[in-house]
Amino acid sequence: MASQDWFDKDFYKVLGVSKDVSDADLKKTYRKLARQFHPDSNPGDPTAEARFKEISEANSVLSDPEQRREYDQVRAMGSGARFSQGGRPGQPGGFEDVFGGMFGNATPGARQRNAGFEDIFSGMFGQSSGGFGGFGGPTKGRDLATGVTLDFVTAIQGDTVKLEQSNGRVITVKIPQGVSDGQKIKLKGKGEPSQDGGQPGDLVLTVTVRKHPVFEREGLNLRVDVPVTFVEAVLGATIEVPTLGGEPVKLRVAPGTPSGRVLRVKGRGVTTPKGVGDLLASVVVAVPSHLPAEAQASLEAFATAMPAENPRADLLARAKG
Repeated sequence: MASQDWFDKDFYKVLGVSKDVSDADLKKTYRKLARQFHPDSNPGDPTAEARFKEISEANSVLSDPEQRREYDQVRAMGSGARFSQGGRPGQPGGFEDVFGGMFGNATPGARQRNAGFEDIFSGMFGQSSGGFGGFGGPTKGRDLATGVTLDFVTAIQGDTVKLEQSNGRVITVKIPQGVSDGQKIKLKGKGEPSQDGGQPGDLVLTVTVRKHPVFEREGLNLRVDVPVTFVEAVLGATIEVPTLGGEPVKLRVAPGTPSGRVLRVKGRGVTTPKGVGDLLASVVVAVPSHLPAEAQASLEAFATAMPAENPRADLLARAKG
């Protein structure tokens, strides 16, 4: 998992956060930067696209507690350390160069006798019966990170999409139902191949979901604003409410329904392995901007017939304490 990139790249600096940043602040910062530099927000801007890739790569490491711990340990060794492909202990360009400065220019045998030498880094590079650094067996390929942008319906309903990697290889990705904005999807074995016959690395996708013109997501629920006329709100009515990817459903608006009341349609929200949400229809009373003379006269007669009351009286009283 550790790679040359970890020595060369300061992921904290890429995201503009401190090394002790909390998980919550890290997530908040990443989302803000991702929205700012996402290719959809900067069409045709290669600089923004490159920045977005840097941000996604940095977040994929720092948001994973295990990778972040290993990254911090590797960075603590100093930016001068280098990994070389195919290196082996005792050969030029391998781990001898990485750690030579840490224990002096002793011979390989002397370094092996240094007390605790393997224990220092065993947690960083994984333990194996083959000795230091896992050289007793094949090593896993490097993990990769990238972003994928989905439309709202695809994110909710799931689909199979094709992604082209930087090396030109096209991979097929199964998007599960109900993925959310900012969620990560780990694709086993879709990262870089191993250099010595081991398992390939993984590919971590950070999902960005485009907004829908009608629906909004709240956890497992979907929310939609539904306009009703003043007459429908006062007298009651049966109205049609849209659903995501399906036929409209009919809901009963009770007489005297105020603006803001929520009507619930069970089971028509987001479906995930964790459960199924509902569709929440918020009533919005539509007020006409222009009235014909006859309608205005009727409305004035209605106002005269109603008892004199101030609907804000209770609000004003409670505001005074």
